[in-house]
Amino acid sequence: MAKYIWMVDTIERHGTITRKRLSDLWSQSPFGNGTPLARRTFYNYRAGIADSLGIDIEINKVTNEYYIACDGTDTASKRQQWLLDSMSISGMVSSSSDLSSRILLERVPSAREFLPIIIDAMRLNHRIKFSYKSYRRVNRQHGIVLEPYFVKIFSQLWYVIGYNIADKKIKTYSLDRMTNVNITGDTFEMPKGFEPSEFFADCYGITTNQDEPKRIVIKAEATQAKYLRALPLHPSQQEELHDDYSIFRYKMRNTYDLRERLLSHGSSIEVLEPPELKAQIVDEMKKALENYKKT
Repeated sequence: MAKYIWMVDTIERHGTITRKRLSDLWSQSPFGNGTPLARRTFYNYRAGIADSLGIDIEINKVTNEYYIACDGTDTASKRQQWLLDSMSISGMVSSSSDLSSRILLERVPSAREFLPIIIDAMRLNHRIKFSYKSYRRVNRQHGIVLEPYFVKIFSQLWYVIGYNIADKKIKTYSLDRMTNVNITGDTFEMPKGFEPSEFFADCYGITTNQDEPKRIVIKAEATQAKYLRALPLHPSQQEELHDDYSIFRYKMRNTYDLRERLLSHGSSIEVLEPPELKAQIVDEMKKALENYKKT
């Protein structure tokens, strides 16, 4: 599979590529070890990629260059792009084992232990049962039964979002605080029309609320504006560029994660709208200042 990933990633990164060029790159990779990619091997891998990954490698008969064929529907294209992005990262890391001490990855707590179990439950549409230690509760909760709708990663942590049977509502749980995770024999059906991508569409991060999305405006100094420009807080981001600063406008909910993110930028940004969000940020800054005055 690693060889399939390397081939797909290499073709995707080049856009179009001749078989000779692909063969030369193969010989330079850890898989080729100086040996060119044989014609028969290339065609075998091409067929294997189509069968196992559902990705077609087509040829432009005019230029004799190969490329990754795009799926027709928007949903299929997004799924394929997700697969290609995932394989690209996996391929780069797996083909760079000789540089393992120089590729530093962030640790993602509980991903290896519980994420495969939850993904299996999602695939089977089975409920899961687990214990949970919330940071806001003294005692651990036991016997939580959840219908796992989808998972999401945010700030190095994986979360599972689903329907809590006892509380009769959709809730979010962090995998690093879960224990005794098991798949039950009880099945469930995803709610008709439920779209995981829409659940946090109006939010930054992993927290949400029932408030209507509001117009949020912040002022960022020139240097900070570059970071926001490169990595937008939200898809609704719009920028008004000035000489020494930028004005960024959004339409999203005022959530805990958003306030924490804004506070993390310190004096490099200023909340202009809405008034209640500005007041909350000012209040938190005052509390932080009071803590330093006590020492």
